[in-house]
Amino acid sequence: MMNRLYKIITAVLVICCLINLIGCEKFLDEKTSRKLAVPTTLGDFQALLDNVPKINQNSPSAGEISSDNYYLTDEKWESLADENERRKYTWEKDHLFANSFNEWDDIYQAIYFCNTVLSGVDKVKRTGSNATEWDNVKGQALYCRGNNYLDATVIWSEAYDKESAPSDLGLPLRLNTDFNEVSIRSSVQQTYAQIIQDVKGSIALLPLVPLSKFRPSKSAAYGLLARAYLSMRDYENAYKYADSCLSLNSNLLDYNTIDYGGIYPFTVANNTEVIYFRFMSSTDIIYDTTPIIIPEIYDSYALNDLRKQAFFEKNDEDETYYFKGGYGGGISLFCGIATNEIFLIKAECLARMGKASESIDLLNSLVVKRRDKTKVYVPYTAANANEALHLVLKERRKELLMTGLRWMDIKRLNKEGANIMLTRTLHGQTYNLQPNDLRFALPIPEDVIATSGISQNKR
Repeated sequence: MMNRLYKIITAVLVICCLINLIGCEKFLDEKTSRKLAVPTTLGDFQALLDNVPKINQNSPSAGEISSDNYYLTDEKWESLADENERRKYTWEKDHLFANSFNEWDDIYQAIYFCNTVLSGVDKVKRTGSNATEWDNVKGQALYCRGNNYLDATVIWSEAYDKESAPSDLGLPLRLNTDFNEVSIRSSVQQTYAQIIQDVKGSIALLPLVPLSKFRPSKSAAYGLLARAYLSMRDYENAYKYADSCLSLNSNLLDYNTIDYGGIYPFTVANNTEVIYFRFMSSTDIIYDTTPIIIPEIYDSYALNDLRKQAFFEKNDEDETYYFKGGYGGGISLFCGIATNEIFLIKAECLARMGKASESIDLLNSLVVKRRDKTKVYVPYTAANANEALHLVLKERRKELLMTGLRWMDIKRLNKEGANIMLTRTLHGQTYNLQPNDLRFALPIPEDVIATSGISQNKR
């Protein structure tokens, strides 16, 4: 059985490599080998979705690299072997990704896996005996496809703007396994519509409690919808789905109960806040150079804030700190769905709806879990909705540090007039990224443009 599943996964990966992401008309003239295993059963399709490296560890890290949570010294930047990584750090206009093996590839391979499942599961008759499994498999594929498209549009599309979204360039929407289908870029509006459709479609199919948190659940779908609507600045719907998520799962981890003896305080097993595990793809900057957390961020945590212990470790050579607080443990950066994010989404939406008291009460219910119980804790108060919103966004920055969400936040908040400008210095030269700069939509890998003929992002 395991040998068959291995052959199926290998076969799909071979096809993905042949496609090289995005199909051109008549891309393959020869049929693939008949020896390649073809997925046909619900067990086969589940095996594709249980491929953790391809499904759960492929979220683009380019947004985190481009964000303002950390910096590199001249020496750390020079130590980077990958020139593309260096160019990401200084927000260059092109050549930010290697050819063929890059984060765009990772996203579209995962989408191909999902499309393989979705096209195949409909060919399996749904019966009384297999209905639960059939629904679960299809729901997982819809969820994961929507998740990958959301991750990708945050990186490669402009921030959602209600006025320009119908004309702004979104993603090529691959919704089947036909690699001969010519690719075109949809609009940002169409891309988000597909994301919403996929994730909403998964809700009725997914279980309340998954077999593993590496598989999505109903609460994960509600949480992902809340994130998607927040990215769109649709605060009414973001609130609605955050509330739905928390009605199913509102567990918060008391940081007073964490063992701080080891370097990584969180593990896959002990983190009750996690609803769905997903991690950013490997990157030299984040995983190899131990980037330095911006001092102002570290200093923003109160003395009795246990996140200082949970999130940071002092560098050996100086008084700076690096981040160690990924919710899955180890160096991999967590970017999945967890209740702390959903609490903050709901609190932000309440503040934007003018409900300051409710917003602050919800915020305090989260923050108190981060404070040392042996020391005095003074809850937040806010005189009005604007003060509440300021406090929520301040806590969001601290609570969701290095989770891949800062890039989305900078883009959406600048659309709200936040005027966040990014600045970096290397060898005495200053690099700036102005609010709403076109470079906030990263360039699509050049090999994809050459292969598919789709339009490149404007610079």
